Amino acid sequence: MRYDLVIFDNDGVLVDSEPISNRLLAGYLTELGYPTSYEDSLRDYMGAAMHRVHDLIEERTGERLPGDFDEVFHRRVFAAFERELRPVAGVEEVLEKLTAGGVPYCVASSGSHERIRVGHRATGLDRWFDDRRIFSSEDVGRGKPAPDLFLHAARVMGVPAERCVVVEDSPLGVRAGVAAGMDVVGFAAMTPVERLVGAGRVFFGMGELVDLVV
Repeated sequence: MRYDLVIFDNDGVLVDSEPISNRLLAGYLTELGYPTSYEDSLRDYMGAAMHRVHDLIEERTGERLPGDFDEVFHRRVFAAFERELRPVAGVEEVLEKLTAGGVPYCVASSGSHERIRVGHRATGLDRWFDDRRIFSSEDVGRGKPAPDLFLHAARVMGVPAERCVVVEDSPLGVRAGVAAGMDVVGFAAMTPVERLVGAGRVFFGMGELVDLVV
């Protein structure tokens, strides 16, 4: 099926940021007295907006994270992005083929607009994504796994949900795409296939993606 819009998640799909951000998140939570391993962070927070971190910590401990938690965490993440971040291998070739084929695409991320932009500048992906192609959980009331963000992106891009395909690497993102009534392809480079429940198809390398969405 040829889709009218390909909606990419950002972290882990366009930019190889999940190892960096989850390592730093686990370390910062542990530093604050909430012991969290890298594996814990991937399981609980991968693909989620920041409010999920606050909500789960309060639910589990009855305590609230410091008021400057997001600011400190993002400062650490952005500094690490400038040093370490790379585009996901093969994703630029995918974007080239979509552009050459006239297939519209955008990004819909749980991260903030600033986080998306910092990552794209650090990796050179900013040339593929102008402001009209960038959507953040900041734009809607609820982040993934709610469908709001994907539905918002489709509405602004002028494409019915059933003509969209979502490219996701997190269980929360897959759930959001399914809830939005969109087809979902799951990127299993970091996430076990069995955790991508709901994805109609699964792929392991970007070289496989174009044949799944065009």
